[in-house]
Amino acid sequence: MHGMVSRAKPARNAGAPVFAILLPVLCIAAFALLIVTRPEVPYGDADAAMLNSVLLWNSIMPRAMLALIAGAALGLSGTLLQRVLRNPIADASTLGIASGAELAMTAAMGFSPLLIGFSREMAAFGGGLAAVAIVLALSWRRGLDPVTVALSGLIVSLIASALSVTLILSRGEYAMSIYIWGAGSLSQQDWNGALSLGPRLFLGFAAALLLVRPLRILALDDSGARSLGLALHSTRLAIVALAVWLAASVISEVGVIGFVGLAAPAIARLAGARGTGKLMLTAPLMGAGLLFLTDCLTQILGPGFTDLAPTGAATALLGGPLLLCLLPRVHSVSAVAAQSTAALNRLAKPLLALGALFAALALIFAVVLTFGPAEDGWHIATGSLFTDLLPFRLPRTIVAAGAGAMLAAAGFIMQRVTGNPIASPEVLGVSSGAGAGLTVALFLFGFPSPIIMLLAMALGALAAFLAMIAISAGAQFSPERMLLAGVGIGAFAMAIVTMVLAQGDMRGYILLTWLSGSTNRAGAFEAWTAIISLVVLTAPLPFLSRWLTILPLGAGPSRAAGLHVGASRLALAILAALMTAIASFLVGPLSLTGLIAPHLARLAGFRAPGHQLTASLLFGAGVLMAADWLSRVVIYPYQVPVGLFAALIGGPYLIWLLSRKEVQQ
Repeated sequence: MHGMVSRAKPARNAGAPVFAILLPVLCIAAFALLIVTRPEVPYGDADAAMLNSVLLWNSIMPRAMLALIAGAALGLSGTLLQRVLRNPIADASTLGIASGAELAMTAAMGFSPLLIGFSREMAAFGGGLAAVAIVLALSWRRGLDPVTVALSGLIVSLIASALSVTLILSRGEYAMSIYIWGAGSLSQQDWNGALSLGPRLFLGFAAALLLVRPLRILALDDSGARSLGLALHSTRLAIVALAVWLAASVISEVGVIGFVGLAAPAIARLAGARGTGKLMLTAPLMGAGLLFLTDCLTQILGPGFTDLAPTGAATALLGGPLLLCLLPRVHSVSAVAAQSTAALNRLAKPLLALGALFAALALIFAVVLTFGPAEDGWHIATGSLFTDLLPFRLPRTIVAAGAGAMLAAAGFIMQRVTGNPIASPEVLGVSSGAGAGLTVALFLFGFPSPIIMLLAMALGALAAFLAMIAISAGAQFSPERMLLAGVGIGAFAMAIVTMVLAQGDMRGYILLTWLSGSTNRAGAFEAWTAIISLVVLTAPLPFLSRWLTILPLGAGPSRAAGLHVGASRLALAILAALMTAIASFLVGPLSLTGLIAPHLARLAGFRAPGHQLTASLLFGAGVLMAADWLSRVVIYPYQVPVGLFAALIGGPYLIWLLSRKEVQQ
């Protein structure tokens, strides 16, 4: 029997040598094709020879060497993170390290350009280390569970992105260049980049070799590692710090190169590397080959493609699909426990509570329209002052209220359709899908009309939601599979957005404004859009209460109750996608209102679907109206875009939600 197993074992990895050879061959072929097809300088013979030689040795070759070094550093960084956290989807992108580093550099550039010129690497390292520290702190109570780590990384990335966009919009003369650079370009004019990053990779690799034994011990559970005498926390911190330093070194030199650290260890495992030592040798080589090949292909496709999709954005496009491919490898202790609807704190008189909520919403509406700061203190606007301010305050208040209510309804629908209490447009990538639709419209039409933008965003949101349902349906909509599918879809969609942001033109500014969720320019069109869309899209929901009651029970019980599961999910998905697209068009994709409002309704004790939906609408409208008012007064006379301000409120709420042992459904 033992002999049979031994003979069968090599067969499992029979394709590994072929796979290990394929990537180097592709790299060599792509580089040869790049050299052959590169445009020659059209001057005289002597001048052409000299200038082409300069182009080769001062641009193409340094760029190729930098791609190899950066890819190897990211591959090593991803391997260290995945081994120390026992998490196959850990890397600088999924743990918030890249977003934290970019935020730190954006802040440094916005407030002290000379400082970032002095030490970009330290700024990136500090931001990345702070981000991953927050992620690990959020995940610690669950034993660094992979799904909790991924969701915590998503939260930190959302908050960091919100702060980055806020800084860019407030200090755009300095910071917009950071955002364009952050798309990750390997273009070089000399060897300085390679000479700067090369020694760091060498030092990082030497330090990693000293950590091979601790990493092997960390592959055991924590109690086993402690029994072997390993100082668990200090060792883990040292390894994480090394991984962050490697990733921050690359980010500070060339910008954000997305998901290479995630892909390199996965490719190394496919190539047959299994042990810690083999992975640490193979993954950097695979990372170098992957980034080198991607960069060669972007150059072969021509300057038009390189300008459209810098290398960092091109590699980020791989991130979403790769995350989805790695989902079967992720095993979780279930970061979110869906529970029955029977519950604590059921309200005895829900209609009376709804009346109180409506009165509170009316009070918020009145305060937002009348109360605010001025140069000489706080005032309540009355008479002619109120009349003068009303054309400015009323449209943006209506937009905030309508968008908040639509996001709340979309989140309520998603949680009911999927049976997942933490589903929302922002977490499941549906808002990012709307952004991808907007990006495609900007690319195809230049400056499309608002109607075309809304239609494109609706199609993008619907495609993202249906993709998430299709991916997670095979796992019976398990919370962890759905959350990771949403992270993957969101990563892919935001990579598409980054491609246009990297252009630095007016289309990028439109996308930045959309990302921020600013209501400063809200007028009659936006206000009527919010009112009409809210009425039309929420009107069918009371008639679909039977679907909303039965679908959380799962596909089997729903069919047994006579419900056509596919048709009902599709109809509700269309409604949720339309509401998400229109609300995201009005207040951006980052507000997290779609998650907060249904949870507030449940925490308040509303259990029946109809009562919970109405309460969610009221909570959503109130939360976003209050956020819009606060965004106008916290740093008066300046303003924070409401979408970003709401994200800064919603992020801590989601953090609190994760810290709970269970999430009530």
